[in-house]
Amino acid sequence: MEQVETRVVYANPWISVREDLVRREDGTTGVYGVVDKPDFCIVLPRTTPADGPGHGWWLVQQYRYPVRARRWEFPQGTWPSGATGSLEDLARAELAEETGLRAQRLTPLGSFDLAAGMASQRGHAWLAEDLTAGEQRLEETEADLVTRWVSREELDAMVGDGRVVDAVTLAALTLLAAHEGRRTP
Repeated sequence: MEQVETRVVYANPWISVREDLVRREDGTTGVYGVVDKPDFCIVLPRTTPADGPGHGWWLVQQYRYPVRARRWEFPQGTWPSGATGSLEDLARAELAEETGLRAQRLTPLGSFDLAAGMASQRGHAWLAEDLTAGEQRLEETEADLVTRWVSREELDAMVGDGRVVDAVTLAALTLLAAHEGRRTP
């Protein structure tokens, strides 16, 4: 498929939407609306008894305006506008910003397209281990953010009963299962 022309129809500091005229292989043309956002990292902060609370995870909960609800999820985000750095640096920054935690060890779990049918954004999942506590550095938009430690069993229950419905968190858990050699549904 070939892009014939493109134009930005909306933009703000976090997102832009463009409309592309495309030519398909059979010669017909069509229009695609594409949401462009920077790539992001999601961090899965895993604890062990050596870290203090036992085997489990740190989650964050915040109000997500598009769905008009609070959502439990793993820490995640993009660089602020104009900032750059490696994906590992971004993962460390998001973990510290949202939870105050620092990870001695970060393991890349894989990457995924957020919504390939409409968006160019990719996510990059990281497992964070050997955690130490520090101070949160929340952004203004995260003022209502809550952190909570949950056991492995509780996280499984939260996924199963619909308390965790964030697609990015669910994708990251699937990458973790594959990384650990566990079967995924």
